[in-house]
Amino acid sequence: MRGRRGDRMTINIQEHMAINVCPGPIRPIRQISDYFPRRGPGPEGGGGGCGEAPARLAPLALAPPAALLGATTPEDGAEVDSYDSDDTTALGTLEFDLLYDQASCTLHCSILRAKGLKPMDFNGLADPYVKLHLLPGACKANKLKTKTQRNTLNPVWNEDLMYSGITDDDISHKVLRITVCDEDKLSHNEFIGEIRVPLRRLKPSQKKHFNICLERQVPLASPSSMSAALRGISCYLKELEQAEQGPGLLEERGRILLSLSYSSRRRGLLVGIVRCAHLAAMDVNGYSDPYVKTYLRPDVDKKSKHKTCVKKKTLNPEFNEEFFYEIELPTLATKTLEVTVWDYDIGKSNDFIGGVSLGPGARGEARKHWSECLQQPDAALERWHTLTSELPPAAGALPSA
Repeated sequence: MRGRRGDRMTINIQEHMAINVCPGPIRPIRQISDYFPRRGPGPEGGGGGCGEAPARLAPLALAPPAALLGATTPEDGAEVDSYDSDDTTALGTLEFDLLYDQASCTLHCSILRAKGLKPMDFNGLADPYVKLHLLPGACKANKLKTKTQRNTLNPVWNEDLMYSGITDDDISHKVLRITVCDEDKLSHNEFIGEIRVPLRRLKPSQKKHFNICLERQVPLASPSSMSAALRGISCYLKELEQAEQGPGLLEERGRILLSLSYSSRRRGLLVGIVRCAHLAAMDVNGYSDPYVKTYLRPDVDKKSKHKTCVKKKTLNPEFNEEFFYEIELPTLATKTLEVTVWDYDIGKSNDFIGGVSLGPGARGEARKHWSECLQQPDAALERWHTLTSELPPAAGALPSA
């Protein structure tokens, strides 16, 4: 239709685009959903909408995320990383070795190097160091730390850190948390990334090499929208609930190496206090002044108390002291040996660090050690034991040195 001379012809936008852009007739634009199989109401999962996908375009065969990233399939029982791969890779990688020495009850952690760490300082670099914790029960008592490497994103440590008193029970249920942090002298240190390794992946006396991407910190169970007071109450109730479930979930305060031997010639029990490792710090200087007390319960005459000397300013004291209890073997089978570790303070009550009880009512390694002592007279049996925050009822009234 032609208009009058002088009149301006109006053309809608569709015709304008068809005339000036498209050389032929306008075709409908395919939607992205046309290239994927549809799952919805209708025959064969089709669900209406625009035209069907062309016959030559097959649905995309999506590869699993691990294959796209070039990662290997995780081992059975290992947790799958739930974080975005881009975020994880941007934090850097950490290379380290782990070795569990079953004979000496030690866990050797060799921190080798890191590559491509996330820049944390204004100069585009970082001052990284590595911290180790054993979970559950992470605290200052089992924290190990490397030296700080200055102004680098590819630090090399080559440091060997060692946990003492590691038993087969620890290997079966504990997890090693390796954290990489940036040291800042003017403010608090900053978190870069972490790795969690279940110790059950280790085989005795076989070194295992790891080269793993760092992950973001696992978020707390409490919502971030909570106030500080509510988060504190939530954490307190959670810890209280865990403590009520059983003694295995109590807070760990370190390890102690004990030697037990029943002497048939002297007719008595010989208790050896060898050493402690990774004790909880009770003083403001980050150390403790530990000593050990032992009781053989029930103690009607209150004459079974023995005490070691005090070791100043240390979390890994060596005592090498022995105590003797004159008692017949059948009577010993009904007794319980209580071993408690205390922090010595001048002018005030001493602080309880941790304790362990060995006897017929004990559990795990403590019960096994006690039973072997009764069954093998004249044999010196050394075992590592975990110190917990549970204070024996009779020891609660004896806080003094």
